[in-house]
Amino acid sequence: MPFIDIKVIAGAFTPEEKRRLVENVSEAVIAIEGEALRPFTHVVITETPSGEWAVGGEALTAQDVRAKRATAPAA
Repeated sequence: MPFIDIKVIAGAFTPEEKRRLVENVSEAVIAIEGEALRPFTHVVITETPSGEWAVGGEALTAQDVRAKRATAPAA
């Protein structure tokens, strides 16, 4: 029974975006594991305070993430 923990920087995503993340990740996992395990598929979002997440030794803020998302090519 999967427990999925999505980690994000606090303030980088709106409540609606976080809701969509939870729904879409849940559906992807259920598509693989089977509908019978839907009631046992848990997804949570854990937020790390802005500035306390680093990549390559560089701390990132929610503002940094929003800026990167704004310049990323559309999918």
